[in-house]
Amino acid sequence: MAATQLTASPVTVSARSLASLEGLRASSAKFSSFGTLKPGALRQSHFRPLVVRAASVVAPKYTTIKPLGDRVLVKIKEAEEKTMGGILLPSTAQSKPQGGEVVAVGEGRTIGKTKIDIKVPTGAQIIYSKYAGTEVEFNDVKHLILKEDDIVGLLETEDIKDLKPLNDRVFIKVAEAEEKTAGGLLLTETTKEKPSIGTVIAVGPGSLDEEGKLQPLPISTGSTVLYSKYAGNDFKAKDGSNYIALRASDVMAILS
Repeated sequence: MAATQLTASPVTVSARSLASLEGLRASSAKFSSFGTLKPGALRQSHFRPLVVRAASVVAPKYTTIKPLGDRVLVKIKEAEEKTMGGILLPSTAQSKPQGGEVVAVGEGRTIGKTKIDIKVPTGAQIIYSKYAGTEVEFNDVKHLILKEDDIVGLLETEDIKDLKPLNDRVFIKVAEAEEKTAGGLLLTETTKEKPSIGTVIAVGPGSLDEEGKLQPLPISTGSTVLYSKYAGNDFKAKDGSNYIALRASDVMAILS
């Protein structure tokens, strides 16, 4: 019995004729070699419709991001995947990072007639406000664009207790929570009241007035202060001590 050899060249589609291929059926397309087929062996069920999908246009990758004004571009530090004791954390339990490296800065801003340059240098390790800025992905790495005023301080070592606050920020070591009531009852962790009293460890250089002049803060290191309960950003040092960084305006009183 004679055999039939079915051959064809591959399909070539140009960009201009792509739109004209919509609705193309298998009967009107050519196929690569199927090998040797017996007569009557080909049926319509052997063919599947040829589907042509429109490809989305991918914009070229940007090579640089230049922040404007008083904005800063920060490379976000990766979230911790393990606890200090080595326990692996699930993604839902990983704390959102609040630190990173400054990779680019804007040209600064003008207050009144005074030109204010950005004081944070590139390469600096910083801590920023928890909900500040806009997150962008650049070269497959997460970055944050935020204003300089949203930077809490400079981190000069690996331990948060050495944070150097910026602008009108105050860095406070939080007083330990009471473990017993006045009547001597032992308190559990869930019933311990969050303290809003602490000792000032470091203060920022101050805030700028309407003319761009620096106004020092009325708070000095070593002072015991009462601050707003839900203000600022909380941190825990390597030794387990609790710290908070907040604006001087959130400090309600100096205790003595």
